[in-house]
Formats: sequence, C-alpha cells, structure tokens
Amino acid sequence: MNEELYLRNPESSALGKKIIQYSVELIYRKGFEAFTFKKLAEEINSTEASIYRYFENKHRLLSYIVAWYWSWLEYQISFQTNNITDPTIKLQRIIKLLAVAVEDDQKTNYVDESLLHQIIISEGSKVYLTKHVGEDNKHHFFKPYKELCAVIGAIILECSPTYKYPKSLATTIIEMAHFQNYFMVHLPLLTDFGENKDESEIIIFLEDLVFSSLAKK
Repeated sequence: MNEELYLRNPESSALGKKIIQYSVELIYRKGFEAFTFKKLAEEINSTEASIYRYFENKHRLLSYIVAWYWSWLEYQISFQTNNITDPTIKLQRIIKLLAVAVEDDQKTNYVDESLLHQIIISEGSKVYLTKHVGEDNKHHFFKPYKELCAVIGAIILECSPTYKYPKSLATTIIEMAHFQNYFMVHLPLLTDFGENKDESEIIIFLEDLVFSSLAKK
C-alpha cells in the first residue's frame, strides 16, 4: 500500500486493523457522507485522536480501503485466470468477478470483502471525483486501480491484438459492472435488470458489450 495514504500503517497493529475493519462496516451501514471519525471511535471504544494518528482524514481512509480492494481484486483475477490459456475465457471470468457479489475472503479476517465490494459500488468513485484529484494522482493514490486496468487491458489485447482502446474498455467494464449493479438495486428504471435483480443478466450484457466491441475492432 502507498505509504502516503496513511500516517501510520494500519496493518502494523491490532488497533489499525480494527480501524479498517470497523470503517468498512460503518461506511457500509451509514454511507460515506454520514461516516465520521467520532462515530468510528465510538464503534471501536477508542478516541478520535487515536484514529487521526493513522489517517489524516476520512477521505484518505476511504482512498486506502478502495486501493486495498483494487489490489485484492487484481490478485483474485491473477489467481483465478492463472491456469487458463484461452484469453476469451479469461475475460469472461473477469467480467463475472466484477459483476457478481463478492464473498468474504477468510484469509483477511479484518476486512469483509463482501461489504467492501458494496462500498466500491456505491462510494468508490468518490475517491477520485474531487477537486484535488490531480494532486492525489501525483502521489500515486490510484496506482492499484491503474494496475488492475492494465491487467484487464492486456487480456483484452490477447483477445484482439489490434484493438485500439484496451484501457478504455477495461475501465468501462469495471465502472459499468458497478453502475449497473447500483442502478439495478436503487434506480431500476435505468437498467433492464431491475425487476428481477439478476446479476447473471449484467454478465450477459457486459459480455455482449465487450465482445461485440472486440469483433468490430
């Protein structure tokens, strides 16, 4: 993790891991706007001052957990496509990973990935939709997201070596998967999936979008 995202590495102590764990749970329950360090301190029976020793502000904490998720997801993609030689099947596997609900990874007992995935869907874009995005970018806060898109873009080029827009298509897959999931639950008239809330239909839609684009070149 980028050391500039935190003041003290939260993974270096029990309190730091507790801050991450309960931040995820609290942001999931209340939303980022209502989330405060005061409320977090009450949840973990600590003080606001102790939290500020780890993170400068709540936006920096959100940036941390979002970057953490992208790094975790890149690992999942690498692990689940490692023995697949057909790039089309690799891309299909990635689309499924992006579109369906995530299960909690028991290997990381202080982060509930299933809740964090829902935060990514509803709150993740708030990390970079800010006036200081340029400054944050200079500090490489978005490096895990860029690396994830580079991995997906490389697989897109495996499917179609002459395709001109691999990075753009990679970010489209990621963001579209999240937007369609969010709209399906909260604004169903903006999708064709709202009535039944069927994630498999989102997968079919994304596969049609991606592979139609690659076929046209």
